[in-house]
Amino acid sequence: MMSFGYSADLLARYPQVVGGVILAHGLRNGPTPEKLRDAYLNEQQAVIQRIGKTPLSQLPSLAAWRTAFRGFGVEPTQYRSAAEALLRRLTKKGDIPCINTMVDIGNLVSIRYGLPVAVFDIQSITGKVTVHFADGSERYVLLGADEVEHPEVDEVVFSDEQGLVIARRWCWRQSEPSAAQESTTSAIITIEAHHAEGRADIEQALAELQELLRTYAAGDETRLTATILDASHPRITDEANEE
Repeated sequence: MMSFGYSADLLARYPQVVGGVILAHGLRNGPTPEKLRDAYLNEQQAVIQRIGKTPLSQLPSLAAWRTAFRGFGVEPTQYRSAAEALLRRLTKKGDIPCINTMVDIGNLVSIRYGLPVAVFDIQSITGKVTVHFADGSERYVLLGADEVEHPEVDEVVFSDEQGLVIARRWCWRQSEPSAAQESTTSAIITIEAHHAEGRADIEQALAELQELLRTYAAGDETRLTATILDASHPRITDEANEE
């Protein structure tokens, strides 16, 4: 079973949040194919041109995420949202390196919309994943590390039913166990927004994510279940068995 949703307490503080979610089974990950690599590199250059000299803090989608971070006590220039971190690297370094098919699909859509996209391998996840305020007992392993950390009390995290954190500071950084590897076949994929035009952007981005997954990461048994979550529809659950 895959299940992803928002807690009632979090929605009470952030009633405007909109999340696009894909529950994916039977995917094929691996090295980024040449056609996708070209599309990703072209998108990077288009984004650089579109942003120009506009400060990232003035992009509505990123400004809204900065406000959301401050709402749970995090300084957004110290801990940047995943989308802002990607765009910051892109505008300063001139490119973002390819990692693998699923990650590059997520990053392509992320920079296009200025919104955080996460691809979570479900292999280490137990039960439902919920976005909620941490109580501090949850366990987190930083991407690329092996030391167990604990989130701050009232920090927004994604965690499963066993207290395993798969993302800290909402969309700052995901965990080592949840990172999409070339062996990943089942995943929870999310894209989230807080800004005024967020729902329209999420609708378009969610459709594009599904199209890219079907084009570059689909196999004969691929199943994608997608929806948009908000305060009136806070959770998606897929009872399909992982193969």
